[in-house]
Amino acid sequence: MNLPSHTSGPRADVVLPCLDEAAALPGVLASVPRGWRAIVVDNGSTDGSAELARSLGAVVVREPRRGFGAACHAGLLAAEAEFVCFCDCDGSLDPGLLTGFVRRVADGQSDLVLGRRRPEGRGAWPLHARAGNAALARMVRRRTGLRLHDLGPMRAARRADLLALDLTDRRSGYPLQMVVRAADAGLRVTETDVPYLARTGKSKVTGTWLGTWHAVRDMRAVLGEPPVRAGVAR
Repeated sequence: MNLPSHTSGPRADVVLPCLDEAAALPGVLASVPRGWRAIVVDNGSTDGSAELARSLGAVVVREPRRGFGAACHAGLLAAEAEFVCFCDCDGSLDPGLLTGFVRRVADGQSDLVLGRRRPEGRGAWPLHARAGNAALARMVRRRTGLRLHDLGPMRAARRADLLALDLTDRRSGYPLQMVVRAADAGLRVTETDVPYLARTGKSKVTGTWLGTWHAVRDMRAVLGEPPVRAGVAR
């Protein structure tokens, strides 16, 4: 099965960090907007995810350094389109919704659009993960003034703006660092609701209290960094 070949509106590259997501990949890649390039960043899978993604028409980038941020940044560096999106590769989010994200950026309504997750169905978002996310959102408000409700992984922005942020975190703090540095740089950060479904397989981060604690620790470290005035492309 190959990815569809065309779509209307602005096009983008979609970065899909991947660690053992073979079960979810077919559905995720089938939902990527037509004409967009899916970049699956394999972060050390042992279940054949990379080979499967390639056979389904995706560009596959290998990132041997373990870490969500390492995978996301490798995808950003591999992207070529003016607009770059990020989405989890576990089937919990619909990459087809990213067309609206990119349109908002292209039309000048926002510089960084985040998906605010709205859980649907049993087991879509564990209680401990929601609690950690809510605490981080409050910290972000105090640090940046942004009244966000979620620091979810689904987002879109111009590639040049993201590169100018000079992101350095290569672990769970990467999505948060993107938001904090975007705010420091004066970018307009907004959020929009997206359905959040139960993921396929077990989460490597929020599936356990320990994984959630590690993520919160990484993100607290990001919030403790001094402001960085990035030279974003305007």
